[in-house]
Amino acid sequence: MSFFDLNAFDNHEEVAYFSDAATGLKAIIAVHSTKLGPAVGGCRLWRYADDKEALTDALRLSRGMTYKNAVAGVGFGGGKAVIIADRNMKTPEMMQAFGRAVARIGGRYYTAEDVGITPADIAEVAKETNFVAGLEHTSGDPSPFTATGTFVGIQASVKHLTGSDSLEGKSVAVQGVGHVGYYLCKHLANAGAKLIVTDVNQANLNRVVNDFSATVVEPAEIYDQEVDIYAPCALGATLNSQTLPRLKAKIVAGCANNQLATPDIDQALTDAGILYAPDYVINAGGIINISFERSGYCANKANTKVEKIYDTLSTLYQRASQENRPTGELADQLAQEILAAK
Repeated sequence: MSFFDLNAFDNHEEVAYFSDAATGLKAIIAVHSTKLGPAVGGCRLWRYADDKEALTDALRLSRGMTYKNAVAGVGFGGGKAVIIADRNMKTPEMMQAFGRAVARIGGRYYTAEDVGITPADIAEVAKETNFVAGLEHTSGDPSPFTATGTFVGIQASVKHLTGSDSLEGKSVAVQGVGHVGYYLCKHLANAGAKLIVTDVNQANLNRVVNDFSATVVEPAEIYDQEVDIYAPCALGATLNSQTLPRLKAKIVAGCANNQLATPDIDQALTDAGILYAPDYVINAGGIINISFERSGYCANKANTKVEKIYDTLSTLYQRASQENRPTGELADQLAQEILAAK
């Protein structure tokens, strides 16, 4: 199968590979669409099994950013970058080399942080390019805003099923409690929810146990928990043909990207009576926050728009119910309509 025939390719405008022998950088930058504006999306650092896995991730994440930015109405196109490396391989020099790679795209792609990348890393990238978003001296760490959007999205999901958006006494299985997951746990705990968590990083687990009295389970056990809500907040593709039959939750609402391993899982969730919050709709808080960098950043204004994710999902759920359609399919249609109208 050729590159252009890959399902994840989906008419990307540009895909570029970069390497830097001196720093060990191996990176892919994927620009899916600049129809609504320059492509904006974070950079993910991960030890992929092979180059094909890295490419597929970059393509899927890039397309997801196009749809996320379209539905969020932020005036950005969609792009994404991945760096193939272990976290212990990351150095300031590697991030600077990545900055030079971003500069070579010529402003069609703006980068920001994602899994494996910190605000300090982005500061290193910014030493080599101006095409950077989410710096600490501008809009800052987007993680708290992504968590806020995910939290109000969970509230909207509970409201759709129960008639009340109260989370008091509700149980939530949170998969991944790093940057965004930690802030989400804080919101949930403050709202009276009971937390069951898992993570591959013990320090992350210790923090949520100490701060929020969370219950810890092994990573493989998170799908089997008797909970109201399953919140995937780590890497994508955790919803698949093997995990779906194990879910006890009636709501899937989390901040991870590309939660569905394959498109048919969207319909399978509907058939199983599980309400799915489309990932790029519920996790748009970070990019919404970044979008306010262009007009004199104001955290309060950014937060107000992030909280409108509640209304966006409520409207989406209502229409999906009326039309008897999977929520993910409907979200894709809305994004495509926005792109087609441009």
